[in-house]
Amino acid sequence: MNKKLSVHIFLIFSCWILFSCKKDNFNYPPGMVGISKIIYFPTVSIVGERLVILQQGAPYTDSVISTLNGQPVSYTTNVTVSTANPGVYNVVYTATNPQGFSATDWRTVVVIGNDVAANDFSGTYLRAATGVTSTWTKTASGVYTVENPGGAGVGAGLQVIAVNYTGTQIAIPVQESTDYGGLVSSSSETYTLTPAPPTYSWIFHANNYGTGLRTFTKQ
Repeated sequence: MNKKLSVHIFLIFSCWILFSCKKDNFNYPPGMVGISKIIYFPTVSIVGERLVILQQGAPYTDSVISTLNGQPVSYTTNVTVSTANPGVYNVVYTATNPQGFSATDWRTVVVIGNDVAANDFSGTYLRAATGVTSTWTKTASGVYTVENPGGAGVGAGLQVIAVNYTGTQIAIPVQESTDYGGLVSSSSETYTLTPAPPTYSWIFHANNYGTGLRTFTKQ
């Protein structure tokens, strides 16, 4: 074999071995992969029930887990629950990473005022627009199970939780309903005791329900 050719073959073979044996360097600085910075996304989730109903003055502590890269991280809320003040608190919990990416979860907390203990809105109410009734059953001070809250012909037997949280103020707090296949709630609520008979109105928010005001009269 030509000596010069042999030298060339040797050099090519040596270069092939040299480059084929070279290892990639994975000893990146913390938080980096090559020139790319690792971004960890936060998580936040409630612990316990989505709908919490308390009597005025009762102790309450949020139960939430929020993490970033497997470690606990602080979260913020859009509202502070005060059990000294009756009301419906729609709480949103938010955890955010340094890059501004966030995760959220939510819970509804209802504080029932001491002033409603003597109220009893139980009974059957007629929605004149449909000729269909809705029945309220009191389960605790200020707390009711309402059957057919939309006063719809197809709503018989379907139930939600409604509250009378202070005075004559009522609401269907945001809640997950298996009967209605998703979230339900109410808005534009009023309850009038006089002149008799008592009446109430609300917009019932649920799957396949419109946004019209629904009015009921006690029977």
